Amino acid sequence: MQAQQPIAVPATGVAAQEFGLTPCEGGVCAAKGMRAAGVVAGLRGDPNRRDLALVAANKTCVCAATFTQNRFCAAPVQVSREHVCNGLARAVVLNSGNANASTGEPGIAVARQTAALVAHELGCDEQDVLVGSTGVIGVPLKLDGFRTGVPMACKALANTPQAAHDAAVAVMTTDTVPKESAYTGTIPAGGGAQTTFSVGGFVKGSGMIQPNMATMLSVLSTDAPLSASAARAALKAAVDQTFNKVTVDSDTSTNDTCILFATGCAGGPVIEEDSAAYPAVAAAILCVCEDLARMIAADGEGATKLVTVDVVGARTKADALTVARSIANSPLVKTAIFGHDANWGRVAAAAGKCGVDFCQDNVDIDLLGVPVLRSGLPLPMDEEDMLRRFEGPEVTIAISLGEGEAGERVWTCDLTHEYITINGDYRT
Repeated sequence: MQAQQPIAVPATGVAAQEFGLTPCEGGVCAAKGMRAAGVVAGLRGDPNRRDLALVAANKTCVCAATFTQNRFCAAPVQVSREHVCNGLARAVVLNSGNANASTGEPGIAVARQTAALVAHELGCDEQDVLVGSTGVIGVPLKLDGFRTGVPMACKALANTPQAAHDAAVAVMTTDTVPKESAYTGTIPAGGGAQTTFSVGGFVKGSGMIQPNMATMLSVLSTDAPLSASAARAALKAAVDQTFNKVTVDSDTSTNDTCILFATGCAGGPVIEEDSAAYPAVAAAILCVCEDLARMIAADGEGATKLVTVDVVGARTKADALTVARSIANSPLVKTAIFGHDANWGRVAAAAGKCGVDFCQDNVDIDLLGVPVLRSGLPLPMDEEDMLRRFEGPEVTIAISLGEGEAGERVWTCDLTHEYITINGDYRT
């Protein structure tokens, strides 16, 4: 019998290669004109744990943001939506340990007062300060920790990799590792010249992850001179392709926020969507977001595996995404992966239940790069070989529906005993 070829899926890292982008150090401080800090403000009651992050541009600059679509959106989301509507911002202050969600008018007041504290220290308008929170829902957030923590954070602001790292650590909740990424490249600067630019950022997120227009909490920055409209377009495109394709447990947070600052400190003319420099900058933002999205899935609460689900051969991208999410969110698929069980039947069942119309006789499935189903029928499988493949850090699932040319990719993780332990004890 002729050996079956694996399903063709999109390669990773194409954008970086196409535009000559290279990873670099610095996280959210990789961009010129950005500073960050992460301090212990006592908001978590742990003297050894950073719980207040501040990211600030040297001056008010272009800013774009996306937010949760959860109807129970938190107070900081409501305030930040108002503040960023003009496409400008100077800073964002973020706390961990308390989501300031479902806290009513007192919660809104705390979010506004927090922005005012930062504005006073930086000498800017309150409107130019955004806020973000993450943690337990429904618990009043007191201002006391911000009164002491904000001045400390402002004094600690620096444009260094360590400062960026401290900020990434300060927003962690059930995350086991801080999540940072940065890329650098070159763009046309006019008159035949080239200028170097950078994009960097961090994200927190480990549970309650199936975003819609954002992720848990993410702050990105670039020193490319993007216009407000170009920044919004680049951020939306990147978020749609990355953070909106992550699911840990199919739950969308009340606090999801993703912010992009564009300082313009790299120099050169303002970049619009039709500018020659725009594709490279948009690609760098995409690369950073993709790295961070994969980190979220890999660090899913209790996870032992990063799982990449590719659906190809769908009639529409919407169909492909529906099937991919159905597979990625299936408890049976996720627990089979945790148990190192190459049970392609779980994948087939998850694809077939989601309402997308396809003919099972056209379906192919690969697990861990191995063809296990062709034209709706199983292929012989070497169980020992599959067990060896499960030892790697990433599990790949590819399914071709045989109905069209559209495809989508979703990242998720396995479902383990530890996920139940973490969430069973979350408030206690």
